[in-house]
Amino acid sequence: MKERPLPFYNDRRTKIDTLMYHCSAHHTHDMIAALKRLELSCHYIVDTDGTITKIVPEDKRAWHGGIGYWRHIKTDINSHSIGIELSSLSLGQETYPKPQIDSLIKLSKEIIHRYHIKPQNIIGHSDSAPTRKPDPGKAFPWKRLARNHIGLWYNLKEAPLAPTDDLKKLLKGIGYDTRTPQSFAASQYAFARRFLPDLIPEDKDIHHLVENVYPPDIDFRRNKKFIKTAQAVFVRFNP
Repeated sequence: MKERPLPFYNDRRTKIDTLMYHCSAHHTHDMIAALKRLELSCHYIVDTDGTITKIVPEDKRAWHGGIGYWRHIKTDINSHSIGIELSSLSLGQETYPKPQIDSLIKLSKEIIHRYHIKPQNIIGHSDSAPTRKPDPGKAFPWKRLARNHIGLWYNLKEAPLAPTDDLKKLLKGIGYDTRTPQSFAASQYAFARRFLPDLIPEDKDIHHLVENVYPPDIDFRRNKKFIKTAQAVFVRFNP
């Protein structure tokens, strides 16, 4: 592991209970330069070849999540979380290299073990900030991570066990922000990126993607497959 410390952090206000994944369309050197320019930070960067670079000590509050919401966290997601950035020139829309994900799995397991992080609290930036962020993208291998005991996946056979077919209630129960029409629409899209990525088209224009994180008129409430998947995920997140 390499170390390239950045000074953009402060003291945590809560204990660590969340692990958040990001991606940026830069390799490590350029990503660090961008973080310096923006006065932002993360705890680790994992490059495409699997090289891990430590940026901020884990016990410090890195500036990576911004305004975010997830389950029990209504404010200050940075204090709760450890942030890992991955290099992805497509911004997570194309397959992540195997060496990169192998390194990510090893690092994630170590962090989860250190802080006893629950699988429900292993999230992407788009999960906590669905109106603002599309990363770690539709190609992020959530299912593979779940097979390695990092986060959760779903079994459609469990969908009938859910207590409702109301999509807003299901997404709220999983952890998403559904408090406004905008956050509810964006959370549907973030959910699809993570659990139904085939529903999300690729946007080859990265700048356009960053500025247009979700279609404002999105509404999956009549999509039976989407509802069934949300029910199955709800069951896994609320055992």
